[in-house]
Parts: sequence; structure tokens; C-alpha cells
Amino acid sequence: MVILMSFISYLINGISLGSVYAIIALGYTMVYGIAKMLNFAHGDVIMVGGFAVFTIVSTLGLPPVLGIFIAVVICTALGMAIERIAYKPLRNASSPLAVLITAIGVSYLLQNVALLIFGANTKSFTSVVTFQPLKLAGGQLMISGETVITIIAGIIIMICLTLFVNKSKAGQAMLAVSEDKGAAQLMGINVNGTIALTFAIGSALAAVAGVLLCSAYPSLTPYTGAMPGIKAFVAAVFGGIGSIPGAMIGGILLGIIEILGKAYISSQMADAIVFAVLIIVLLVKPTGILGKNIQEKV
Repeated sequence: MVILMSFISYLINGISLGSVYAIIALGYTMVYGIAKMLNFAHGDVIMVGGFAVFTIVSTLGLPPVLGIFIAVVICTALGMAIERIAYKPLRNASSPLAVLITAIGVSYLLQNVALLIFGANTKSFTSVVTFQPLKLAGGQLMISGETVITIIAGIIIMICLTLFVNKSKAGQAMLAVSEDKGAAQLMGINVNGTIALTFAIGSALAAVAGVLLCSAYPSLTPYTGAMPGIKAFVAAVFGGIGSIPGAMIGGILLGIIEILGKAYISSQMADAIVFAVLIIVLLVKPTGILGKNIQEKV
């Protein structure tokens, strides 16, 4: 019975961590699906969101809800600024390598600005979740409030984003731009505005993910978003980059694999196991779980 409770606890924690990866991966998959570029600075937007909430709640003593709202606004504005200043001039670049190098440069820029402002010391992040832990099976299984809120937030965000893309006018514009930018522009769609909106949504989700991640793992440094950002990209590729449901599935599976790997194999080898599983999946299905083969036009 104890072994079963431990396994269920690990599984729930894996789903919680995977939900964070999924929320981050949604930003990657939307930007790639619509703008066809990989925003490797996305992970550092998570760190900016975490520091925004830390400053507002822990330093200024303002309510957590206000801190989260301001963090979302800051990250949304930051994402749109990054797209406008760093990526838009390279949208028609002959080599995709230029965008990739620029994204890495933006990532290092954000990390070093955070180092200058907050220093290299690890900050103790105060959880913004006040939800009481759930006690199940007569108290043998305890689920933290952060875990419950993270899973619920992931489900709500997934549903809302799917409805937005499939039902709203802006969402339909995103789908059109993802299919063919030129044709979408001829149909009167503002391609630049649509891509900027995509970056805004992805960055807002990164802020939420940063708050949830730091609440569950209460430490914060300028490098906090680096590894979760990479793992979220892995999750997006795992599920099928460009697919919103794929990002969610990939994120949750990745979180479960990581937590179970730490629990039953080796905590030092957990990251290696995650990337090894990705390699195996891509060997079997190169487009990811829900990815589709794209035929190049000639």
C-alpha cells in the first residue's frame, strides 16, 4: 500500500511539473507554428516573470494577485518588444541560423541584465499559492496546494487557448498565417500584428509558468528559466511542434518521465533519461506524437 501511494504521489507530482512544461511549451509551439521561428529566449521570460512577482510580493509587500497580474503585463510587453526589435528585422532572412543566433543572444542579454539587477545569489521565492494541501486515502497521500493549482491552471489554459485559436477571429488569423503568410496578407490579415499577438500570448503564458514553477520549487536565480525552457522545447518537439494539444501531451509526459526517473532510477540521470526518451521518440516518429508531415512546395 505504501509503495502504491508513493507511486501515485510521484505520478501526480510528474503531472504537475509536466503542466508547467506544457504551459511553457505552448509558447514555443505557437511561435513556431505561426512565425516558423524558435524563440530560445522564451525560457528567460519565465525568469523575468519570477523576478517580477518576487519584487512585487516579497520586496514591496503587495498582494500576490497584483504581483501575478503585473508580471503577466511585463512579460507580455517584453515578448512583444523582443519580437519587434530582435526578430521582425530577420523574418525574411535568407538563413534561419540568423534568427537562432539572435535568440541565443537575447537569452544571454536577459540573463546578464538580471545578474546586474538582482545579483547571482539564489533568492528565496515565497509561494503565491494559499490553497491548503489535499489529504487523501486517510492522510497517506498528501497533495500540495501548488500541485493542485498547477494542474488546474494547465487544464484551464489548454482549454482557453484551444477555444481562442479555433473560435475567435484572431485565432483564425493565426491559423491562416501559419498556413501561408503571403496568402493571409492578400486576404487582408495583418500578419505583423498576428505574429506580435502570438509572442504576447506566449510570453504571458511564460509569466504564469514562472510563477507556478517558483512556487513549487521556491528558489530564483537569473538562470532559473534556462533548463525549464530547454525541457519545454523538448516537450514541444516530443508532442509535435506546432500542435497545441501536442505541447500539452508532450509536457505532461516529460514531467512524469522526469519525476519517475528521479524516484526510481537516479536523480542525477533524470535529465539524461528525458533527452534519451526524446531521441527514441524522434527515431520512431520524427514529427513527434501529434505532429504532421509537412510537404514542401516546389
